[in-house]
Amino acid sequence: MLAERDCERASVRVGHRTDILLICTDRARELRRSLPRAIAQPDAQVTVIDDACTDETAQLARSAGVPVLSLARRSNWCVANNIAIAATAADEVLLLNADCFLEPDFLERARPRLWEHGVGSVAPKLLRVSVSGEPLGEIDAAGMGLDRRRKNSLVGHGWPRWCYDSPGGCFGADGAAALMRREMLDDCTLDGGPLVNALEAYAADVDLAWRAQLFGWRCAYEPRAVAHHVRTYGPSTRALVGEAPPRMQFRNRYLMMVHNETRVGLARDAAAIAAYEVLALGHVLLRERRLLRGYSEALRMLPAARRRRRQIQARRRVALPRYGIEPEPYPARA
Repeated sequence: MLAERDCERASVRVGHRTDILLICTDRARELRRSLPRAIAQPDAQVTVIDDACTDETAQLARSAGVPVLSLARRSNWCVANNIAIAATAADEVLLLNADCFLEPDFLERARPRLWEHGVGSVAPKLLRVSVSGEPLGEIDAAGMGLDRRRKNSLVGHGWPRWCYDSPGGCFGADGAAALMRREMLDDCTLDGGPLVNALEAYAADVDLAWRAQLFGWRCAYEPRAVAHHVRTYGPSTRALVGEAPPRMQFRNRYLMMVHNETRVGLARDAAAIAAYEVLALGHVLLRERRLLRGYSEALRMLPAARRRRRQIQARRRVALPRYGIEPEPYPARA
C-alpha cells in the first residue's frame, strides 16, 4: 500500500463544501503561512498531504487540528494528489501547494464561478512572492494556456499585478491552486485517478485540463480569487533549476499530445505544430542539450500513453478543444 492514511477526523467540520488538499514535501517553512490561510476559508476542510516529509510538516498540521494524510514513502505530485482526492468526498476540491497562500475571501470569490453551467474548474489570479514572502508586484499565473502549437504557458506570468483583472475563460487552472468540481474529477479519472501518475508533476495539470475540455468541461478565470505563490519552477526561474524539471515538462508535452490530440485538431494545426517541433529540436541541440533525454523518455513511455489515449478518445465528447483561450490582459474600457 503506497499510503498510510492516518487521517485524524476529530476536527472535521460537518457539512463542509470544499476539501482543501494541501500538499507538502519538506516545505514546513511555507506551511506555517499557507496552513492558517487555508484553515480560515469558510465551509472548507483542510487535509494536509504529508509526502513522506522529514521536517515538522505533520506536527504543524496536527497542532492546528487538521487531518493528516501521511504517505509511507516519497511520491510524486500526481500520485499524492490522486490518493488525497480518493480519500475525500466533498463536491468541491481545491488542490493547493504548500507555497501558495490564499487571500481570506478566496473560496467566497471562486465558488460562484465553479457552479456556472459547464464549468468544471476555476483558475484564480496567482501573484508572485519571493521565498521570504515579499510581494514581487507581478502576476504568477492568470490560468494556463495551450496554443495551436500545443505549447503550454502560464498566462500573464511576469505582467504587472493589475493586468488580467477581468473574469473570463482560460484553458485550465494551474495546479498550485486549482478549484475543481468532484464531478469533473470523477469524469476525467483514468486508472490511477484524474491526474496521470506517470507524468509526475510538470504539465500534468495541463494534461488534465485538456482532457476535461475533451469531455465537455470549461475552466473559468476569476481574478477576484487571489493567492500568492512562490514559483519554484517557471519561465522566470527556468535557468535556476536543475535538469529534471525542464526535461520532465519537455517530455510530458509529447505524452499529453498522445493522450489528448484529436484528428480534427491535428489536421487543422499540423503546420504550426511541425514548425514548432523543428524550432524546438534546434533549440535543444544548440542551447539546451539537457533536454535530449526527454525524447528518449517520451519514447519509452509511449506504449502506456497510447493505452491511456484509447480510454480518453473512447470517452471524449468534443472534437476540437478551445486552444488559445485566455482572459483579457487589460481591463475593459467603460
